[in-house]
Amino acid sequence: MFRLDTEDMLLAAFRPKDQKPMALPPGAAFPLAVRDCLSWTHPAGGRAYLLFAAPGGAPTGIVFETGGGSGTGVPHMCDWCHFVGAGDQVGLLTARVDSRTRAGINVCTDLSCKQKLEDEADRMGISVAPQMQKLIARMSRFANEALKIDLSGGGR
Repeated sequence: MFRLDTEDMLLAAFRPKDQKPMALPPGAAFPLAVRDCLSWTHPAGGRAYLLFAAPGGAPTGIVFETGGGSGTGVPHMCDWCHFVGAGDQVGLLTARVDSRTRAGINVCTDLSCKQKLEDEADRMGISVAPQMQKLIARMSRFANEALKIDLSGGGR
């Protein structure tokens, strides 16, 4: 769990190049306490936002571009939560590595992985904690390895 006291702290979790196309989470009130991760989509569509913190790391934000999915008839599995859904539920989201390079990953198009894992754990009557740790580890690996984001917060 981490806490962001101001809008400036929320923006600082994102790389400077990702702060421009920013839309705050709907109904965000500060201070904002985030358990595990927070995701939201841009009201006009086209972008999805993710905010998380690796264990021992600083809050990290990623801005994804959504391509609209591959259609309802093609099922895909989310690389993060392993939910299987139609192409409009699970699809390729991309984020900027630098000014000329993008990296993509097949995930839930609305970044609702946390909710899906919590719902499944509730139905099964088990703790979601182990699955949430794996989810944050997968998010961290993508941010660090594919996007070259320093998860300690330095160098953003």
